[in-house]
Amino acid sequence: MARSLSNFLRHYGYDLFLGSIAAFYVFMVPFTKVEESFNIQAMHDISYHRHHIENYDHLEFSGVVPRTFLGAMLVSLLASPLTVAMSLLHLPKLFSLLAVRLVLGCILLSTMHFFRVQIRNKFGHQVETFFVILVALQFHLLFYCTRPLPNILALGLVNIAYGYWFKGSFYAALNCLIVATIVFRCDMLLLLCPLGLELLLTKSISLWKAIKCCIGATLFSIGLTMLVDTIMWRKLLWPEFEVLWFNSVLNRSSEWGTHPFHWYFTSALPRSLLAAYPLFVLGALLDRRVLFYIIPVFSFVLLYSKLPHKELRFIISSVPIFNLSAAIAASRIYNNRKKRFWNLLYISMLGLFIVSLGCTVVTFMASYGNYPGGYALKDLHRLGSGTNNSNETWVHIDPFSAMNGISRFCENDFPWRYSKEEGIPLGEFYHRNFTYLLNEHSNINGFKCLFSVSGFSRIRLRNGFPPITLFREPKVFVHGNIKYEEVTHRSWPGC
Repeated sequence: MARSLSNFLRHYGYDLFLGSIAAFYVFMVPFTKVEESFNIQAMHDISYHRHHIENYDHLEFSGVVPRTFLGAMLVSLLASPLTVAMSLLHLPKLFSLLAVRLVLGCILLSTMHFFRVQIRNKFGHQVETFFVILVALQFHLLFYCTRPLPNILALGLVNIAYGYWFKGSFYAALNCLIVATIVFRCDMLLLLCPLGLELLLTKSISLWKAIKCCIGATLFSIGLTMLVDTIMWRKLLWPEFEVLWFNSVLNRSSEWGTHPFHWYFTSALPRSLLAAYPLFVLGALLDRRVLFYIIPVFSFVLLYSKLPHKELRFIISSVPIFNLSAAIAASRIYNNRKKRFWNLLYISMLGLFIVSLGCTVVTFMASYGNYPGGYALKDLHRLGSGTNNSNETWVHIDPFSAMNGISRFCENDFPWRYSKEEGIPLGEFYHRNFTYLLNEHSNINGFKCLFSVSGFSRIRLRNGFPPITLFREPKVFVHGNIKYEEVTHRSWPGC
């Protein structure tokens, strides 16, 4: 028994360690943002509406560009035993939200396990250990791995591609990137092209065989996504082609903000890699083998920098390779720590690890307060339950609240009903039949402000301990219609 447990921990101990951190993030911050809205709403609708597509959220709120249902279908299918059981037990749908996010995290961590095994085979157990330490000390990779972003769904395939690349199965690696590009994120083309070019230049693959192999994967991926998404969207559709046209040809993505060319290198990568950022540069200098893997990924970030609209999640697929280079440097420093110069590097590295942990804690605390809409609706359900058991209780959710924590998983059954109708003037709410409002405005005519939910505002440095202070301010206000007795005759926390 003890031997079996020892073998299990030796093979899966790192997965349990990283998985426990990811699960902690899920339970502490269960709600989702607007960037995740399509996939999380799709997972809800697949789980609860099943074949009744006319009830799906995307037909009413289609978003700026369409996205594929394939990722949501896979996660929902794997999570179905849990969601069906929770439905039979009449548990709140928020438990199903936790289930689908945990399942997604398991998928991502299993692909990282495959990649990590290839790291161990190629660079040794010690490099693998430092790779795990660096991932654990970073915030974004484990926080995002349970969030149904298209970038994260693509990251699963990218991790598998990295594993095959390290394994020497180059055509399999290319096929994984092709599927990721065509189905989930068209911008993975910026990773596929440098990697394919490097493999051709180093004669790792033949051009003719690569063409034959890639054409098959391309046709299969296009056919699969068009078959599924044409049915789900009720029109002939290849979602990622429309995304490519919108972002690259029309360059409409810049309407959501722009950053300078260097932003990924001076802001996004330092924040996502933390201690691994200087170490990955050192790793490239210490071990020439890793340059073969860094160059295509670095080229991916460089090419992506030409697009004006930038977000950290766009380049999250580069983090595993940069972590590998950093792990190689950390391993080399650790092995030579008894030598004078290397001992200074070793002490500096430990200091970087401590700073990384501190940054991760601060970032988590800030992220915890970034979902005021979800907490506001949860508190309304708790405080307003039992007030109206016979008539429908209508709740209007404004765009700000919807974008900051609310999904269909947050909704309750009868008598609660919800509206996300947009464009309603503040003065018109009084003439509507809404019982409650979730709104970013503190005063609305005809309604009483019942309570507010604060969210993260800013970070300020100060003298003393702790040296950082996180400021919160009211973000979402919950209002009650003064025409209803259940609002006026109850005691509320107030605003």
